[in-house]
Amino acid sequence: MLKGLGGLGDMAKMMKSAQELQTKMAQMQEDLNTIMVVGESGAGLVKATASAKGELKGLDIDPSIFNSDDKEVVEDLILAAIKDAQTKAAERSQEEMTKLTESMGLPADIKLPF
Repeated sequence: MLKGLGGLGDMAKMMKSAQELQTKMAQMQEDLNTIMVVGESGAGLVKATASAKGELKGLDIDPSIFNSDDKEVVEDLILAAIKDAQTKAAERSQEEMTKLTESMGLPADIKLPF
């Protein structure tokens, strides 16, 4: 072992860890595009599917809610389902980030850029 390098060995280890974190974060970002969550409203009459990144991917509406007198109700149900999906997407994204940071030995509440 070479003497006199001081903290350079630790610095190399930190750089390797940073590169590993960067690789894992890139993979996680890719994974968030394929993880799907479903938001619901009206006891499941309206379902919105979104990626864990929050991108709306699909909308499923039970035909029983289509009544011309209930147009505003239907619109509200659609918006509620989309908001529910977005909330679930944000929660899932945070769960994935927590898994990543914990696997790297970092604090769960560390703020990393997306």
